[in-house]
Order: sequence, then structure tokens, then C-alpha cells
Amino acid sequence: MTKSLLAALVFPFFLFGQTEKNPCETVAKINKLIQDFHYKPKPIDDSLSVYVFKTFLSRLDEDNRLFIAPEIKALEKHQYQIDDYLNNNNCAFLTDFYSAYTKTTERYKRLLEAIKKEPFPLSSSEQVQFSRKAFPYAKDEKELQHLYKKRLLFNVLREVAELSTNKDSLTQHFDKLANESKDKVMEQYECKSESYVLTKSEFYSLFFSTFCSYFDPHTDYFSESDKSSFYATVSSDNMTFGFYMAMSDKDEMTVEEIIPGSSAYFSEKIDKGDQLLKVAHQNNEYHIACSSLKKIEEIINSKEYQEADFTFRKKSGEIYSVRLRKKVMKDYQNNVYSFKLKKGEAYFGYIRIPSFYATFENGKSSVSNDVAKEVYKLKEEGVSGIIIDIQNNGGGSMEEAIRLSGLFIDVGPLAVMSDGKQKREILKDQNRGTIYNGPMIVMINGFSASASEFFANAMQDYNRAIIIGNRSLGKASMQRIIPIDEENQEFVKLTLEKFYRISGKSNQYIGITPDVEIPLLFDKQMPREDSNKTALKNDVLSVSLKYNRLPEDGSKSKVIQQSQIRIQNNVYAKQVTALNNKINPLYEGDLPPITLQFSNVFEDVNKMNALWKTIKETGETEQDITIVQNSIDLENQKFDEYLKSTNLERSKEIQQNYHIAEALNILSDCLTLKP
Repeated sequence: MTKSLLAALVFPFFLFGQTEKNPCETVAKINKLIQDFHYKPKPIDDSLSVYVFKTFLSRLDEDNRLFIAPEIKALEKHQYQIDDYLNNNNCAFLTDFYSAYTKTTERYKRLLEAIKKEPFPLSSSEQVQFSRKAFPYAKDEKELQHLYKKRLLFNVLREVAELSTNKDSLTQHFDKLANESKDKVMEQYECKSESYVLTKSEFYSLFFSTFCSYFDPHTDYFSESDKSSFYATVSSDNMTFGFYMAMSDKDEMTVEEIIPGSSAYFSEKIDKGDQLLKVAHQNNEYHIACSSLKKIEEIINSKEYQEADFTFRKKSGEIYSVRLRKKVMKDYQNNVYSFKLKKGEAYFGYIRIPSFYATFENGKSSVSNDVAKEVYKLKEEGVSGIIIDIQNNGGGSMEEAIRLSGLFIDVGPLAVMSDGKQKREILKDQNRGTIYNGPMIVMINGFSASASEFFANAMQDYNRAIIIGNRSLGKASMQRIIPIDEENQEFVKLTLEKFYRISGKSNQYIGITPDVEIPLLFDKQMPREDSNKTALKNDVLSVSLKYNRLPEDGSKSKVIQQSQIRIQNNVYAKQVTALNNKINPLYEGDLPPITLQFSNVFEDVNKMNALWKTIKETGETEQDITIVQNSIDLENQKFDEYLKSTNLERSKEIQQNYHIAEALNILSDCLTLKP
């Protein structure tokens, strides 16, 4: 579509400083784009007011632990008026919200200071309650301070309980350990308070994003930095300082890998396992423990931050700083890769697709080309079937999804695209022929979305592959990133179209149901589309398309049935199901209250730790999978230690994946039952 470039509108500036941009300008431009091009635009009315009011407050104060009831009561005068304000280009209400929010963050610091000066009992007959739902706002500052004290005490007692499983030993030294923990917990709370502080720019961005989400969960506001960070997730080459980060068991941000040839690599200082303590950019310092993860990720991922100073701590305790500069590097974590897997006497191919990347911004390769290369490698190795893994793949380029689908089916329609004006377009594979015709498995789960679902749909509709795993996310909509004006500094990621299967059905909202369902830890906790209040609903198009679906030979249903029986009797699958039955209640309702005494907290902590230990051990169970690297990759690794190390980690992940083990069983059955 053509990009809409809107002329600047004149709005009253007397509500804001002379040099400060009026947020109503931005909202008006965003809304103009939405009303003109969104798949299903909604009017600016009282429904929007109520949604934006409640959602914005919940994003500012997720747990209802900053505001107090009288402040919310005062803001409620705006609840049904926001639509009128926006229609009249009057954003003075945001000043009320920002002033109220700033007051809460200042009070948070002040109350922590007051608590520090008061006697702090290390035991109480009171209880704490945990719930997925936000609690009612405290009625006044006194009650809020009391709630903070209870939460602090619980964290102190939990900190002590985490030190050992020997309750008697902890009890014997409790006073000393508790006082040390109190100082540590208080410092963490004070430090974290910095992440609650929002600049006006950050505050407005949050409001713009909330406004966009009213129309659907995937329409969003992007700054230039946000856009750059987003493209980093769907590109095979990115601007990078040269390291990958991971969160440790202690919630510390540590270096997971160093990329050869990068700034981090040539610094000759940074090692795997070093803990990142702070990042400095220009005149701003961001301490990892105190700053929002979003800000740290923005600095690391966005091309807007070209140079920064990083402070690390080595395992020896040595603290050092290093200045790094970004350069375009291959993003190994976001690239397609393959392995050869052995089952019995047969070999099968495994191809992992982390995202549907294309040549966005710094990208130099595309997912369809890279998959084609891996398929040719595997064919040279004589594999008898291929597994394509798009689990946890949130999508990316729809053009690449079309090209990838075309590699495995002959010419024909793949989907129907419909925009908000009911204009339809048939998306087709225009190229005759395929690069591979053998048995195929496609693996999906609750994080498989958008372009991933498009590909899985096509493979299922053409009877080209058996789909295994778990119900997909349910996002059958397409977005494009559009600048809101000629300045190209602010953007909207806008939902323009929905795609439908060639049968006319859609997986929007409901997701794709796999041919073979396989138990997965935390499956019900995956945030699927039907959990979003503003998600587009499912519907069906009336279409009549001709396509050459591969004929059923009777073996597929037998293979699926054998797999289902095998899963029902599998010990690991039963363990996962049993664990999910314990996990689900923890997320679905309120947990029993805990009395703020050490023995009670110790019992709760150890009970939860035992469960998480079992979950971790189960997730790391090695499956009956024999991994063989293809000859080309083995040759490349002779000269690339980083690639060799990366492939060892990838092999470990495959070895612990029950879904891959069952995929191999299914492919083996396909050979056995082949007519």
C-alpha cells in the first residue's frame, strides 16, 4: 500500500511548554492512519475511553501498588471523557495522569525511607496473599506503607529460606541472616524504584501504545528506536556490540556468548559468564538491577545506540569497564540451521527456523533461501524425511512465508488476504516444482504465530506435512510499519489485513490444531490470542479455490493413531501432564495466604523450589535422539570455534526435546507404513 503522509495539524499548544510536543498531534496522526487503513477500525467513543483509562492505569501500575484509592477516584472524572478530549484535540488530561503518577513514584521512595527508619520486626501474625488479579488500591498512604512493610518482610523471610534446605541451621542463625537479608532486600527495593520513574516522552509513548492496542493487540506505536529493536527480531544480520545475554538462576544478566569479529570479541576482556552491572550511554547510566529491562534491551538491540560503556563483574569478583561500538554481524541466534538425526537405520533431517527473517534494515539473507540451502545439504546426506521446527517462532515477513511454502508444494493458492474494505487477494506460489517431496513434519506450539501459522496452514491444507505439537497462538493478521508523518521518527505498526486458509477458514483467535497433540510444560500459560480483550475474532470467508491437495493413501491416519497411542503410554509425556496439573492451579487462581513467620515461609519456599526443581529436571531429560552433523557443517567448524560451540548448545537442546523424539518416531512410521 502507499504510505500515508499527513500534513501537520494545528492544535492548541497553551496546555504544554513552548518546546514540548503536543501529544494530541501524535494521537491524531495515529488515529488518522488507523481509521483510514486498519482492518477493522473502531470509532473514538466511550468504549475507547473506558478501555484506555483502565488499561493505561494498569500499565502504569500493574499490581495496584503505587496509586491509592483517592488518586484513582480523582482520575475517574476522565474515564468517559477521553474520547471527547481526543476528538477536540485536548490532551490536558495527560498532565493530570503524569502528575498523579509522578507523585506515586516519589511517594514510593519516601515510604521506603520511612520504613528504613522504623523498627522492622522479623516476624508477624499477619498474612500475605498472592493472586493473578490485581488487588484493590490501598485506601490511603498509611495502608500502602503497611502493605509495603508486609511485602518487604515476606521477601526478607524468603531470602533467608532460599539460603539452605536445612531449617534448623537457618533457625539457629536466623537473626543475623534476617538482618543481612533485610539490608539486601531494602537496597533492591530502593534500586528498583528508579525503574518506575518515567520521562514525559516515555509516559506519552506508553499512552500512544495503549491507544493503539484498543484496535487490536498487534497495532502499536513505535519510536525510531522501537522500530529498530523490532526489526532486530526478524533479521539474520544485526547491529550488535558482539555478545548475547541470558538471565541466570539468580536473575543476573550474564554474557552467554561472544560473537567472533565483534567489538566485544576484540576488546579481549569480556568472557562468557561475566555479569553485566551497568550500561552508560552519553551522560546516562543504567544499573541493571535498577533499570527496566526494556531500556537495557533497547540499548543492546536498537541501531539508535551505536556506542556505549559496559561495566561487568567476573566470577572472580573483578569489576571492569569497556567501551564497545556496534557493527553489523550475522545473528546466529536468529538464523536457520539443520542437523541430521538417526532413528534405527534411517537418517532424517531437522531444520530449525527461529523467525521469518528477510532483508529488513541490516539483513543480508532471507529465511526461504537459507532453508533451501539446508534442504539441499540434507538431501545430499540422503535423509528419508525432514522435520521443520517453527516452535516459538513469532513470525516475520509474510513474503518469506509465501516463498517458504512454495518450496514444498507445487504451484497454487496458499491463502486469501482480505483488508478492511473486503478487498480480497489470492496469495499464490507462482513457481512450479518443489525442492523436496519426501515425508515432512512441522512442529508448532503456543508461540508459533503469524507467518509461522501461514506456513503450517499451507502444509496442512495441501496434506504436505503432519503438524505436531500444541495449538498455535492464533494470529492470522498482517501488520506493516508506517511513519506517522514526513519526519520518519514516529511509526505505527498497523494491522491492515487478515489471512484465511484456502478453505476459507481462519486460525485467527483460535489457532491451528495440530494433527498430533503432544504434552508440553507450561502450555496453558502461553499467552495466546484468545486471551487478549481486543483480539480480532474468528470468522470464515466463502471461497472456492482449486488446488492440488496430495491424496490420502490411508497411511497418514495410521501414523497419527500410532503416535497418539505411543504418547498416551510414554512415561515422559505422563510426567509432563502430571506436572502441568500442579503448575496450572498456581496460575489460574489465588494461592493460599502465607503467615509472615519464618517457618511458614520456609515451608512454602521449599515446596515451590521442589516443584521447580522437578520441572527443570523433567525439561532437561535426555530423549532417545542420535545427532549427526552433516559433512559441510563439520568442515566449517574446523575453522570456527564459535560455530562449533554454538552447535554443541543446539545439539543439547535437541537432545532434550521430546517433541523432536516423537517426530522421529512418526517419520520412522511413515517409512514402515509407506504403501
